[in-house]
Amino acid sequence: MRAPLTQIRSTKIEGLRERNRRETLQRIADVAMELFVANGFEATTLDEIAASAGISRRTFFHYFKSKDDLLLAHVEGYADALKVAVLKQGAMAAPIDAVEQALMDLSTRLGSARTIAIVRVIRQSEVLQARKQHSYLGREQVLFEGLCELWPAKERRERLRLVAMAAMGVARLATEAWLEQGGKRPLAKYIQDGFRNLKAEI
Repeated sequence: MRAPLTQIRSTKIEGLRERNRRETLQRIADVAMELFVANGFEATTLDEIAASAGISRRTFFHYFKSKDDLLLAHVEGYADALKVAVLKQGAMAAPIDAVEQALMDLSTRLGSARTIAIVRVIRQSEVLQARKQHSYLGREQVLFEGLCELWPAKERRERLRLVAMAAMGVARLATEAWLEQGGKRPLAKYIQDGFRNLKAEI
């Protein structure tokens, strides 16, 4: 049976609205990043961002609460992507190997000159740095949840928690080394080296 015309129209309108919202959000984020890199985070005003994005200041607040949220939006979604990447590995490999491969897969998404620019801007603000550090705890929790879905036995939970903690430690050290060297080598290489060192010590 065919859907009512009003339902079809509603679906099309909603789809168009969502697409327009995503495009506007992305435009604001991209413009803001260019301004942050060019002028510095603190020196860039909301009015400048809104004007460059072709929106009003009031419209800006429909998408972001502040400049901080806008900048951190560039790295948000990583935790969810990490869980998906882990679940994709399946339960055939050992948990530590599944996590390593998941991080390797995601490194192609983060290992770019744009990521380096974003991190440099974040380092200009103590507040942003604190929030970024806190985000690692969220990623660790999401990673742990993904591992528990693959290996649901309760007696494994403590060990899986340790795997998640160790893996995020490797990810942090690998990312820091990659950033310090200006991204000269692929991020995946640093992650691979980190897990090799971890496994050698356990």
